[in-house]
Amino acid sequence: MSRSKIVVLDFGSQYAHLIAKRFRMLGYYSEIALPSTDIFVFENCKGIVFSGGPSSVYDEKVPEFNSEILNLDIPILGLCYGHYIVQLGYNGKVGKQETGEFGFATLNINEKLKSPLFEGIEHQQQVWMSHQDGVLKLGDGFEVLGSTKDCKYAATQNLAKKRFSLQFHCEVKDTPCGERIFQNFANYCGMEKNWDHETVLQIILENIKKDAGDKNVLLFLSGGVDSTITFALLNKALGQKRVLGLHIDNGFMRKNESAEVAAAYKKFGFSNFITEDASESFLKAIAGLTDPQKKRMAVGENFITVYNEVISKQKLDDNWLLAQGTLYPDIIESGGTKNSNTIKTHHNRVDGIQKLIEKGLIIEPIRELYKDEVRAIGYKLGLPEQLIMRHPFPGPGLSINVLCYDGKSWSQKDEEEYAAAKKELAEVTLDMFCANCTANLKRDVLPVRSVGVQGDFRTYRFPAILDFGSAKDGEWANRTDAAKIGMRHFPNKREKIEACSSAITNKARFINRTCIKLYQKQGVKNEDLKLQEGYCDRRRLDQLREVDNIVLTELRKAGWYDKIFQHLTIGLPFATSADRATFVLRPVVSEDVMTARFAMIPKEILGKIVEQIAALPFVDALYFDATNKPPATFGWE
Repeated sequence: MSRSKIVVLDFGSQYAHLIAKRFRMLGYYSEIALPSTDIFVFENCKGIVFSGGPSSVYDEKVPEFNSEILNLDIPILGLCYGHYIVQLGYNGKVGKQETGEFGFATLNINEKLKSPLFEGIEHQQQVWMSHQDGVLKLGDGFEVLGSTKDCKYAATQNLAKKRFSLQFHCEVKDTPCGERIFQNFANYCGMEKNWDHETVLQIILENIKKDAGDKNVLLFLSGGVDSTITFALLNKALGQKRVLGLHIDNGFMRKNESAEVAAAYKKFGFSNFITEDASESFLKAIAGLTDPQKKRMAVGENFITVYNEVISKQKLDDNWLLAQGTLYPDIIESGGTKNSNTIKTHHNRVDGIQKLIEKGLIIEPIRELYKDEVRAIGYKLGLPEQLIMRHPFPGPGLSINVLCYDGKSWSQKDEEEYAAAKKELAEVTLDMFCANCTANLKRDVLPVRSVGVQGDFRTYRFPAILDFGSAKDGEWANRTDAAKIGMRHFPNKREKIEACSSAITNKARFINRTCIKLYQKQGVKNEDLKLQEGYCDRRRLDQLREVDNIVLTELRKAGWYDKIFQHLTIGLPFATSADRATFVLRPVVSEDVMTARFAMIPKEILGKIVEQIAALPFVDALYFDATNKPPATFGWE
């Protein structure tokens, strides 16, 4: 007997699989399908969800859509791009809005209307927006359920047609009422509970056995959560004799990382893994590269080179597959679905890996899961907290946290857009801080670009820098000399910083991050800091390792390491000379990697971190990245 299901049509959104995952977590089986899919796919389908997507509905190339789906007598819920498709299907109009919304917005629900979608939900809700387009005219028979300050038609329904459409993303955790909306939709569709986590685990184990067949499996082990849990799954499904873990020290590990990883695996009882020091090989592979995408690809391709060398050295025959701890966000950000836009190239999706996938030589047991699901699987397998709750650490490691500049590639276009970013920043109204902070606030733009994501598109724009002036006496752990050593004032109200950050990135076309200056070396003026020629070499990596180690050590001491999802330290080639550097602290909290908020580290902990970093002889300045995702990604490359 076929299982009842909710079908999610993937218009290329980063969040399409997150929608399906949310329904599964609620206990309802869900599947992903293309919007061009045939009608027979909807057999036993109780409800349909249209995802968001990177396209505008009026673009020349848009995802192919089978409009016959709108004629089905099945409830439909459209989200973001899906919101537009629903409205257009009933003679509505869509176009570019004067003001886009990226991040938090307040939804005011129409109290005069009753809706099965908003049953049990209070009339004012925080929601997560990521759009520049908007509905300009409602479709026939639709009524307005809710609006935000900048979006008149944020929630609509047509009960006669069983159609609902929402501008916001209720699939992300930053829309707290989103889970209830999905539950209400499932109830409206008449779905019954038919999915659970134990089922997921058993499916993964069965798929491993089926995909591996009679072959053995070699797994790249970065030491991060994903590869570690993949390793445990492979061992459980196939046994340790058929699985070999390969930990490669690529020179991009954190301080003492490789030794700590090996010790943790041995302590748990994993004996089927080996380590390979290939740091010189990887450093050579990226020597002289400055383009982030080329750097990622070089790292990924070199993994294949080292993999082949290890295969030869270990005398492994043709009976071995290669396994990876790939998650769904890795695939979607690499443009791995038909309609998605590439946000960044992941090392596990480079050409060499793609060729192995085409030959059926790659196995990826957790490729349909998200980070929180993977961790839940880890607990089911009995892995220790030390391995499960490690901060994510991608295969390319610190190499993607060292921004590079060749000393000559700054173009006329860069200069024009940099000037435009400065002008935009100067025009943004920032009146959310106290009078003293506002009076001392100086604004600037860093002459480096960082990757971001807005409306499912990749952006590559400049970071804004806010400087609130010298630290006040006693501000940092009662230090009276904080200002003398270069420490800066840091506002202590998260909501004000977040409102400021959103105001800048929502209004400025050439800016996708907002950072706050924490420290600048005494005697160094802003005009002294310039772009310096710098590459990802051992010297810069060692500098980054020292700064990163200070942060992680203090977070662990204070019990804050497990309270945040991940901390990244970013090294910038922006300093008074080529042998010096500036750094960015990037702590984030997230459940699913697809969205995140910057983590507001307590000021007493942050103060200890800043003091120690300021004492390092090569540091000219230090910034705090106060940007959510979207509009910024976790890392800067």
